[in-house]
Amino acid sequence: MIERLLSLFRDETKRPEPHHINLACAALLAEVMRADHEVDAQEEQALAQVLQNLFGLSVAESADLLRDALQRVEKASDLFQFTAVINQQLDAAGKFRLMRGLWQVAYSSNGLDKYEEHIIRRIAELLYIPHSEFIRAKLEARNAQ
Repeated sequence: MIERLLSLFRDETKRPEPHHINLACAALLAEVMRADHEVDAQEEQALAQVLQNLFGLSVAESADLLRDALQRVEKASDLFQFTAVINQQLDAAGKFRLMRGLWQVAYSSNGLDKYEEHIIRRIAELLYIPHSEFIRAKLEARNAQ
């Protein structure tokens, strides 16, 4: 019994594999797309366009990334695992571009839903985005529609 207990401490702690920055951003975009419990072609197209603009991906690459992100989001228990990667790897300008992309996905079909806005607010807090930048990104995305 003691040997089994000690073996638990000897084993490496199983940590989730680190997320690549592209996958972390795609996962947050997917969370916004799924927030209102209705995923439509307009949202998927907007999400793919945001990924292509943020990372210079092709249509096929953005589709693969979205598929991977949706799988990760299904298994995720929180947003922190994605926002931690973004906080480590993106500067303020990169976070702003992502925030604008989140709003673009939210506005892409049938206007803004309260659940989409709520999750974007949570993401902004986890990314330490000032409220003024949160609003600026929202207005830029809305005016681009």
